[in-house]
Amino acid sequence: MKKLYKGAQVYQNRKLVRQDIVVSEETGLIEQMAGELSPDTADQTVDVSGLIISPGFIDVHVHLREPGGEQKETISSGTKAAAKGGYTTVCAMPNTRPVPDTKEQMEALQNMISRNAHIRVLPYGSITIREAGKELTDAKALKHGGAFALTDDGVGVQSAGMMYRAMQQASEAGIPVAAHCEDNSLLFGGHLHAGIKAEELHINGILSSAESVHIARDVLLAEETGAHYHVCHVSTEASVRVIRDAKRAGIHVTAEVSPHHLLLNEEDIPGDDAQYKMNPPLRSRRDQLALIEGLIDGTLDFIATDHAPHTEEEKAGSIQHAPFGITGLETAFPLLHTFFVKTKQFKLEDLLGWMIDKPASVFNLPYGKLAPGQQAEFTVLDLEKQRTIDSSSFVSRGKNTPFNGWVTVGQPVMTIFNGKEVWKEGKA
Repeated sequence: MKKLYKGAQVYQNRKLVRQDIVVSEETGLIEQMAGELSPDTADQTVDVSGLIISPGFIDVHVHLREPGGEQKETISSGTKAAAKGGYTTVCAMPNTRPVPDTKEQMEALQNMISRNAHIRVLPYGSITIREAGKELTDAKALKHGGAFALTDDGVGVQSAGMMYRAMQQASEAGIPVAAHCEDNSLLFGGHLHAGIKAEELHINGILSSAESVHIARDVLLAEETGAHYHVCHVSTEASVRVIRDAKRAGIHVTAEVSPHHLLLNEEDIPGDDAQYKMNPPLRSRRDQLALIEGLIDGTLDFIATDHAPHTEEEKAGSIQHAPFGITGLETAFPLLHTFFVKTKQFKLEDLLGWMIDKPASVFNLPYGKLAPGQQAEFTVLDLEKQRTIDSSSFVSRGKNTPFNGWVTVGQPVMTIFNGKEVWKEGKA
């Protein structure tokens, strides 16, 4: 079966151009692209007039929870949620049970992914055995087993010597090191940002320096080892400043920011509501503005969701007892389009660049391009479609979001992967 997607504006090379696309479901490839193609070129025509076609989004920071946390999310449910959100490539964090900390565990995970994923999943290997911070994994073996990069996401590597040796190994293996930056000695039992909301609710706060101190340490280690060092979910003004200075010094450091840190700050937390508990926490308004500025000026390279599903029971209680994390795959584009593109803070082309081009280029991924001969993986966007976010309708098992009830404009309405429809609006 050949399908002609006709009438859309197509995002290519940071521009929108009128293109028709012919896709072969048999080969999974794009066969033709041109400004105007006859319906005779395909067996079926899909009218996408007035819509946008972009390469599938790329998210390098998701928690799929499987194996070990299937009550929160599975590879199947998480990748369905990703497809609904317009993503065709996601990178899965290793804080599962077991942790993919050996070549054998990584190969077992790859087999699980091949059986259950609806889109492409690139798994991380861990920096240390069981993410315990005491013994290094074998970077070369994990890379050979299929690891996309190395991280102990969820916990910071506390020992500078351990991180130095990890970066040495990673540099020799040619694999990036991605870091959850958090100095445990500066946490003081915190649950929220150490600011006005923590004081108001009488809840212990997490210092901004818990993050920025680790980044400052690590960029110097990256300079010494020559490793590609990637900073996960940046949340503070000081962190942006450290990363900006490191880039100016020529250190190979890249960084991501999450949608919730761009959209919210501590003042938006309504009370003791665990839907607003994430790690790193929502920071001050000043931090939020610094993140937006850092994304615009290139200090922060791209946007990643840090999709972190939990059960409804886990998130039903107090901030002081609930786990950190919110879901993000199904809400990222609608929220960012509504509150940054529609308000003219970002251009649409820039937002798509931060969700596609930049993560692909930072990690040298051969995805995110639409051209004849390329694998057909793209999302169809209706920029005028309005929807109120309703967590009960999420495909993800995790319903934990602070954005419930928010009205958004602009939605992915269809996602194609390997030439086949993996998500369509209104179709289960």
